[in-house]
Amino acid sequence: MNIHEYQAKGLLRAAGVPVSDGRIVLRAEEAKTAAGELDGPLWVVKAQIHAGGRGKGHFKEASAGEKGGVRLARSVTEAEEMTKQMLGRTLVTHQTGPAGKQVNRIYIEDGSDIERELYLALLVDRVTSRISFVVSTEGGMDIEEVAAHTPEKILSFSVDPATGIQGFHGRRVAFALGLEGKQVKQCVDLVGKLYRFFVEKDAEMVEINPLIVTTDGDMKCLDAKMGFDSNALYRQPDILALRDETEEDPKELAASKYDLNYIALEGEIGCMVNGAGLAMATMDIIKLYGAEPANFLDVGGGATREKVTEAFKIITSDPNVKGILVNIFGGIMRCDIIAEGVIAAVREVGLQVPLVVRLEGTNVDLGKQIINDSGLNVIAADNLSDAAEKIVKAVKG
Repeated sequence: MNIHEYQAKGLLRAAGVPVSDGRIVLRAEEAKTAAGELDGPLWVVKAQIHAGGRGKGHFKEASAGEKGGVRLARSVTEAEEMTKQMLGRTLVTHQTGPAGKQVNRIYIEDGSDIERELYLALLVDRVTSRISFVVSTEGGMDIEEVAAHTPEKILSFSVDPATGIQGFHGRRVAFALGLEGKQVKQCVDLVGKLYRFFVEKDAEMVEINPLIVTTDGDMKCLDAKMGFDSNALYRQPDILALRDETEEDPKELAASKYDLNYIALEGEIGCMVNGAGLAMATMDIIKLYGAEPANFLDVGGGATREKVTEAFKIITSDPNVKGILVNIFGGIMRCDIIAEGVIAAVREVGLQVPLVVRLEGTNVDLGKQIINDSGLNVIAADNLSDAAEKIVKAVKG
């Protein structure tokens, strides 16, 4: 689960991490009052969406002079005008794709006098299963570009959970960033607080970009992006309360309410599979036969007829879907349950695209009989390769 920048900064502030003072604005008429509560004389007006690259992004149908989703205002009146220009508009960045995201919240914060911009992130290293730090002197830039062109400017190391965070970790970060004097002590303190926050809040990623050194020689987190482990939200009610469902894909949101593992993709063949491994294999073989999957969807081993019905509805709600492949290996999941769910869904929402069903495993004969007796126009498949070949052929004609 991701959260907005202003929410992330609120969490950091509560953890004792230095951030700028700011105010959230939901309505344009609130902007002038919000800016007036800050010290100035410079204000930063920031569009709040779950995507990076806001400063370099652009608004759809923007008028001349409107640049990016992060702007510098020199008066409260100018901050108010910028807020009016951004609220309710669609911001397009390299992370949103061409569709962009609608801006429903604006964050106005005090400007900062910047001497240096640095990069600091914590994430879960899937190779070592440990929390890792990623640091660079090239803050304010896309870290992917830095990694591609100047990888020597990135330091990455993991923390042994047996020892936890230690002072030398902070000093290692400080020296890698070229900090000196009081900044070293500040960095050690910052690294320790971020690590403890990461563990206590079940975070998956905390990115500070840029981490700045001010002209006064102090460190401050100027921007913050966070992601949290969705499987741990049951024990993080304060984090769950920050969820903004308007930022999520409607299909993924609907799937989460039925405990379905669904991720929307950009292809044309909808997939309904049980088991993450089989789902990945199904997506791969669809690509092998020359098409693209429209989604990842794992209905799980304990799916009911109702869950299968909802899964089918979610797939068919995607206008990009030109065909559907149901691929079930019945171990814990029974093939007859899948068959009943598919039939119930088709009868409820209709079937406007080709449907290929491959069943194997527990109660497979009963499942096939249910489908055959349904009178539906379903293409039967004998194995995974046969299923992929048939659905791609049906979609591509």
